[in-house]
Amino acid sequence: MSIIGIEIPRLEEDQDISVEVKINGIKKQYSYRVEIFYWEECPFPTEDRVECIKNLVASYDQEWDLAHIGIPTDEYIPITFRKKRK
Repeated sequence: MSIIGIEIPRLEEDQDISVEVKINGIKKQYSYRVEIFYWEECPFPTEDRVECIKNLVASYDQEWDLAHIGIPTDEYIPITFRKKRK
C-alpha cells in the first residue's frame, strides 16, 4: 500500500480518524486510531521499551492492524492503528 502524509490536529489524547479518498474515480474509506500509551502503563513493566511496544501491539484489539509507531517521549509513545477491511 502506498503512503500519503496527512496532517492531523495535535495529539493530546486518543483520536479516531476517518479518511475518504478517491483513486481513479473510485471512493475508498479508511479508519485509523491514534492511541497514546504511557510507559508506566506497560502490561509487563520492563526497561526494554521495544518489548513494551510488542506487548501493547500484540494485545490490542484484533480488528485493528499496526500502521505506524510515532516518536516516543520520556512519558509516552503514540501508535497508529488501521481498521482491518472486511
